[in-house]
Amino acid sequence: MTTPVLAAVLVAALLHATWNAIAHAITDRLLGFALIGLGGMLATLPLLLVAGLPPVEAWPVLLGSLVAHVLYLGLLMLSYRTGDFGQVYPLARGTAPWVVALIGVVVFGDALPPNEFAGVLTVSAGLMVLVFANGVPRREHAPALLAAFATGLAIATYTVVDAYGVRLTEDPTGYIAWIMCLQGPVFLLVALVTRRRRLMEQLRPMWKIGLLGGAVSAGAYGLVLWAQLSGAVAGIAALRETSIVFAAVIGLVFFHERFGPVRVVASVVVVVGVLLLAL
Repeated sequence: MTTPVLAAVLVAALLHATWNAIAHAITDRLLGFALIGLGGMLATLPLLLVAGLPPVEAWPVLLGSLVAHVLYLGLLMLSYRTGDFGQVYPLARGTAPWVVALIGVVVFGDALPPNEFAGVLTVSAGLMVLVFANGVPRREHAPALLAAFATGLAIATYTVVDAYGVRLTEDPTGYIAWIMCLQGPVFLLVALVTRRRRLMEQLRPMWKIGLLGGAVSAGAYGLVLWAQLSGAVAGIAALRETSIVFAAVIGLVFFHERFGPVRVVASVVVVVGVLLLAL
């Protein structure tokens, strides 16, 4: 993994943590995801004028990506509703890197050097440690943890699909624009159907921060797609999940959440994984 790719993915991780902090701050999950989707669409819509239509062979990939992204967001909302953010989100993000690595090796025949293999496993292990930050999960947490694991599989799915798509088109700018514009209206349409006349009144207090979160989200994923042109999909997937460490720091500074010894240990393990990926 080259230094520019490493730097781009770390910046993407910081941006990813930022938009997730915004999403976490919006207590109405449906409206939050609706605004973030709309913000991502509005931020990337001008890029379509430059990119134009994607090649015909990319349309099935974009459709598959749309399904995977919507499934991911739906499962993420379900995870938030059934469990604590501090448990379900690390499990979801920690599941994705090793699944991506497995798919990359088995399905696409991607080479995984020893340092990259060790880095992926180390980053995933560090993220998994965060599941225990608030204590050992109990039996009643099983539905939430199952939803979080399914969310991780959805993350791995769209990561692999989009890595293939951006290699196919060789145009990360156009690809991110089409993804954001296709998925952007989905949850807004759901909100229009379910909230109806109350929607505009409910959106008024949060629309600015929600749209900002969407624009940041588009920037974060655009950097990841550009990095994936390098071919180091498994390493990039793992490195991107360092966003959880950034999120913990944001939570400490802006939300006055306790960092705690478990988060310190997890952060150190993740940093070791990043250093292994940078070798």
